[in-house]
Amino acid sequence: MTVLALVALGLTPLLGGVVLLGRRERGRRPWGALSLVALLAVSATLAWGAGPAGDGVAAAGAVVAVLAAGLGGGPVATAVLTAADPTRASAAGGVGDPEVLRGGAWIGVLERVAVAGTLLAGWPEGLPVVLAVKGLGRFAELKASAAAERFIIGTLTSVLWSVACAGVAVLLTR
Repeated sequence: MTVLALVALGLTPLLGGVVLLGRRERGRRPWGALSLVALLAVSATLAWGAGPAGDGVAAAGAVVAVLAAGLGGGPVATAVLTAADPTRASAAGGVGDPEVLRGGAWIGVLERVAVAGTLLAGWPEGLPVVLAVKGLGRFAELKASAAAERFIIGTLTSVLWSVACAGVAVLLTR
């Protein structure tokens, strides 16, 4: 069951990459994000039911969890942002407007990798450091209410996704 959990976790960054590459327009149905959440839940369930993994499997689980955090969180965050403002998802200046907080996709990937990495490295104190750096980098843009709302929703979604990915890796070691 440990190997199945690792395989399911390994499929998460692959599916995340497919969803990211297959995205043609914003605001479409969130099937990719829901599939990612379901796949992560399956891997967590399998990891929880499995016995302790060996050192090699645990190390592979940590690497795959960081990849899953980085690649899988983008579609999930986009789906949550779209759901937060479904009527104005494509309206200029709305929460779902991709022009608000440009560069957020790359910042999100780096944030999720850093969050999962600090947790798996045993340094949870790194979480406030990552969030502070992100907040300082966006400080000037956060005066607009749509930007502030998008920042909060996207950050919370990314952090929760990263913690869930790291949690699966931790479940593999117990």
